[in-house]
Amino acid sequence: HIAQLEREYRQMQQVCQHGNFEGMLGTSPRMAEVFSTVRKVATSNAPVLVLGESGTGKEMVALAVHRRSPRSQGPFVAINCGAIPENLLESELFGHEKGSFTGAHVQRQGRVEMAGGGTLFLDEIGELPAALQVKILRFLQDGTIERVGGRKLIQGDARIIAATNRDLKQMLAQGKFRED
Repeated sequence: HIAQLEREYRQMQQVCQHGNFEGMLGTSPRMAEVFSTVRKVATSNAPVLVLGESGTGKEMVALAVHRRSPRSQGPFVAINCGAIPENLLESELFGHEKGSFTGAHVQRQGRVEMAGGGTLFLDEIGELPAALQVKILRFLQDGTIERVGGRKLIQGDARIIAATNRDLKQMLAQGKFRED
C-alpha cells in the first residue's frame, strides 16, 4: 500500500508542476486548449465571454486572463448578476448619487468604477435584465456610465470579462438577451 501511495503522490506532484496554470490543474488536450486561449486573449483589451457549466471554473479562467493581462496590477472586481436582486443590481454596477432613492444617503461608486484600471468580471451575464444589458453595451461601446440618479457621463476604464452557463443563442432566439 505504501508503494502505491508513493507512486500516486509522485504522479500528483508531476501534474502540479507541469499541469498548473494560474491555479488551474489539467493536462488533458482540452485543458491545454483553454490555457492557450487564456494566453492569447490576455494580451488584448477586448471583452471576453467565458461559457461553461456551473462549477467548471469560469471565474478561475477570468482571473487567469486578468493576471496575465497588462491590467494585472489593477483590481479584479467580480459581481454575480444572478445573485443580486434586479432593483439593486443597477446601483451595484454603476453606483448612485446621494438622494437618488430611499436609503441613498451618500454618493457611491459602482463596480464598474471600482474596477478602473483592472478587470470587471460579470458572472452569470445571462441573468442580466434587458435594461442593464443596454447600459453595459453603452459602456462596452464608448466607455461611459451614468450613476443611478446621475446626469453626467463618467468615463470608465475596466476590461469586461463575462461568464454564463446559460445558452445565449437560445436566449437570443427568445428575445431574452440582446445580440449586440
